[in-house]
Amino acid sequence: MFSGIVAAVGRIEHVEPLGDGLRLTVEVGNLDLGDVAIGDSIANSGVCLTVIERTGQRVRFDVSRETLNCTVGLEHVGSAVNLEKALALSDRLGGHLVTGHVDGIGEVVKFVPVAESFELVVRAPESIAGYIARKGSVTVNGVSLTVNQVDGRDFSINLIPHTIEATNLKHLEAGSTVNLEIDLIARYVERMVAWRTGQDPAQV
Repeated sequence: MFSGIVAAVGRIEHVEPLGDGLRLTVEVGNLDLGDVAIGDSIANSGVCLTVIERTGQRVRFDVSRETLNCTVGLEHVGSAVNLEKALALSDRLGGHLVTGHVDGIGEVVKFVPVAESFELVVRAPESIAGYIARKGSVTVNGVSLTVNQVDGRDFSINLIPHTIEATNLKHLEAGSTVNLEIDLIARYVERMVAWRTGQDPAQV
């Protein structure tokens, strides 16, 4: 489990085929690896991956084809990735509860400066658009953000300068694709409503 508060921006340093998937080597920048062990989880731009090896400030992850099919941003050497270690029970929850399981891939419609901040407008896939609510939480490339407005499948977010500086969102432009994770609570609300109204919860 994560909070969506990015601790460091790393860089994909090496990619090699591994069966149908890939093995990634990520240079983790200033992420503190002092308490990271083999088998621990680190979110990479919103994707929960398991550490299989670490050497200095480099970690390796095996990524399955299923994960690659459901996400973006993990296949290209040189790509910047938002990094967050898994939460400890004593950590502050600065963002919201994030699982690191991507629900869909969004497309950036607009990314423009507005005064000292930036406006980010993302188009969500139809399958998850209904879970995104005004003033609710959403995770974009692993960053916990608050939704300002919703218009159909499009939702807008105000990004403060710190968020731009501390994450890989600074590299976005119209047409970019991003990993989206909806608020965990929305999943449970839908399942509860489906159960009480007689829908098959297995299909929810």
